[in-house]
Amino acid sequence: MAENGATQYGVSPPISTDPPKPQDLALSESLMEELKAQNNFESPDETKKRGDVLARLQKLLHQLVQIVGKQKKLPNEILKESGGKIFTYGSYRLGVYGPGSDIDTLMVAPRHVTREDFFEHMPTLLRQATTPDELTELTPVPGITVPIIKLELCGVSIDLIFSALDRASVPKNLELTDNNLLRGLTEVDLRCVNGTRVTDRILQLVPQTRVFRVALRAVKLWAQRRAIYGNVVGFPGGVAYAMMVARICQLYPRAAAPMIVQKFFFVISNWQWPRAITLQTREKGPLAEKEWDPTLNRWDKMHLMPVITPAYPCMNSTMSIMPSTKAVLLTELKRGHDIMEEIYGGKKQWKDLFVKQKFFSEAYQHYICVITAGKTKEAQQAWSGLVQSRLRRLIQGIEQSDADSVELVQPFNKGIDRVHECKTDEDRENTLAGSLDCQIGQTKTTEQSADVKVEAAARGDASALEVPAADQNVEQTANGIQTIWTTTYYLGIKLVEGAKNLDISWPILDFRRLCTEWDNFDTNVHSIQIKHVRDYSLPDDVFADGEARPTKKKKKVKSKTAQPGEAVDKKRSVANAGLDENQDPAKRLQSGFVNGRSSNGTSAG
Repeated sequence: MAENGATQYGVSPPISTDPPKPQDLALSESLMEELKAQNNFESPDETKKRGDVLARLQKLLHQLVQIVGKQKKLPNEILKESGGKIFTYGSYRLGVYGPGSDIDTLMVAPRHVTREDFFEHMPTLLRQATTPDELTELTPVPGITVPIIKLELCGVSIDLIFSALDRASVPKNLELTDNNLLRGLTEVDLRCVNGTRVTDRILQLVPQTRVFRVALRAVKLWAQRRAIYGNVVGFPGGVAYAMMVARICQLYPRAAAPMIVQKFFFVISNWQWPRAITLQTREKGPLAEKEWDPTLNRWDKMHLMPVITPAYPCMNSTMSIMPSTKAVLLTELKRGHDIMEEIYGGKKQWKDLFVKQKFFSEAYQHYICVITAGKTKEAQQAWSGLVQSRLRRLIQGIEQSDADSVELVQPFNKGIDRVHECKTDEDRENTLAGSLDCQIGQTKTTEQSADVKVEAAARGDASALEVPAADQNVEQTANGIQTIWTTTYYLGIKLVEGAKNLDISWPILDFRRLCTEWDNFDTNVHSIQIKHVRDYSLPDDVFADGEARPTKKKKKVKSKTAQPGEAVDKKRSVANAGLDENQDPAKRLQSGFVNGRSSNGTSAG
């Protein structure tokens, strides 16, 4: 109990236990209306379809347990009790999913079923139990940090993972909250069960589940619209935002959702970082697992905005945040707080909070474009994901370099996927350098394509993915047309006021080396180019419909005779930035297949 007699949720007493006022209730209604207008909820029919799909997966898990048990000659009396259970985690389990959202799903089996059994039998069981029209995607990705089967069943996208507990049976009433269930698990199994354990613990630690869910929907929508969502590029992900909102719910246990949203912006923007956000006191576990502890680990001590998971073993969900992304996040939190003040003051509406960011049209004048390319779709999946996983190294390199002209670097939180058909060597070179003249089909973001292999590679598992041999998979038509897949990542560069030069040659070269040293990098198949682009030169497809693109400002030409030691041209220069547009074609060959030839002089066409 807190000192004032109120129930304490979390690690400290509540700040306020005041109930909602009439204005809060009115704003709750308008918030729900706006979330519905923003297509944040799916229809009851779609929700029922999700339940039906999960029920089918539960039956398939039971079949898997029985099949493997019979193969291993387990007695019938043991098989009758062996069970197996489906769990969910992430946005679906939290109750904040929307139309088209994946269901993060965990299959838990008894000890006699191994992960190898799962990947051997489950794809076959899925195909046998469905029609081709029902099962429109099935991509097993074993061997990565969290092995997964990506599938789409009856229009529902599923991320399916597996864990076996060290026990003879997994009954229907089993929950994963008991830490003793972790005994005997491998590191991979532990990672797999942790998603459900963290999600369930968050729900247990909030005073009002419905208020938490509405507030979290609002915060997630805000973060996605403002392009500050995704731990791969250095921003909080869905779990981190959920824990931050949960902490606000603990501090204001009786508040309505609008007040929780308002206090979220106020409290998080004024938080005394790097003091960690935690939802409960640390609990002791049965294993000697490494946990987040800045008093023992100097790397943990360097984390800028730690948000700690509540379930054992506790981890920092925001370890990827960097100085630049922290600065961007704090600026957006301040903007959110100011808008919430005006919403409560009757001057603005909820839709103003959810206005889409203008990363390309207004935020920056200078951009670094990292253009990755592959000659096959499969090769590009792993390659683009690997490059994305190392973008943080580029950003950190720029932050820590001698480039004192750079104030911050903001990564756009999604890659831009394009497909091109090139007829000539010149077409190929121009495409690899960012030209869209040969583009076919529709531009997509990496979120829209939702490729499981790209996601796995972006999380550091590129080397574990199977990459088909180049000579067997080069996509070229009888007319000599070469298909090239590209993914471009954009970094907005904010220069220090008055800066004239952008010299980031060392971090650029180091980043390129880091990417091309990948074991599966093949100059016949892969390419990477890094370019500086002004805002007025960005391609049309990065701008939303109706968004005004920047135009080049006309400047008066002033004639001036240079004095000794003084340059005539005072404009900002990228001549020494180490970027591809500043290299001759021979040097650009190091980036991959250019002019139809690889860097070793062999034909790449």
